[in-house]
Amino acid sequence: MVIIKTENIAKRYIMGTEIIDALKTVSITIEKGEYVAFMGPSGSGKSTLMNIIGCLDSPTGGTYILNGKDVSHMSENELAEVRNKEIGFVFQTFNLLPRQSSLENVALPLIYAGFGKAERTEKAQKVLESVGLGERSLHKPNELSGGQRQRVAVARALVNNPSILLADEPTGNLDTKTSYEIMQLFNEIHAKGNTIIMVTHEEDIANYAHRVVRLRDGLIESDVINPHPTDPMEMAKKLAEKTK
Repeated sequence: MVIIKTENIAKRYIMGTEIIDALKTVSITIEKGEYVAFMGPSGSGKSTLMNIIGCLDSPTGGTYILNGKDVSHMSENELAEVRNKEIGFVFQTFNLLPRQSSLENVALPLIYAGFGKAERTEKAQKVLESVGLGERSLHKPNELSGGQRQRVAVARALVNNPSILLADEPTGNLDTKTSYEIMQLFNEIHAKGNTIIMVTHEEDIANYAHRVVRLRDGLIESDVINPHPTDPMEMAKKLAEKTK
């Protein structure tokens, strides 16, 4: 089942007298349950493509069909509704509210979705337990490690049971060991049938994905199946042996 289909997506920015074509006719199809990495150097268009796929921005040309709906020309309010229902976001900087507990941070999307407090609490607690943080539900972000904060962010992204988990440089602020742990969590989420799209400029992180799409100068340079995705548990074992 196709979950994402773009046809000749383009994004043009006009900055004074300068015209920047951040994306030029990008066509891509992603099936439900795929684990895809978008790679490319700075200025390649990968972040612009992520923003369009995440309904954070609209294309200036082409068509984007998300889960059977044409979202290419939706209004800001319509896009916000699609985002809340269809897409869970995980960011490099976690983007947690510092004065709220883990439970309150995770429950936040459920407020916008119209759930009552008791149901929000139950759902948020359940998803925190699924990422291994059930006992940290009342802790605030400053009482958690970087890896734990990213787990809270992943739980928040999953709480609405979205069609797609969209991760932007998810290990960018984490040390090597914690990066393996987060990538293992992504593997577990993918194994449950979730669709994951990850944006990264790091080759070793992209290698965890089962398909790697490389962008350059606003175009798809290559789109290949990864025959041997990295196993984060194996990498964690190797790191443990090195540090003995």
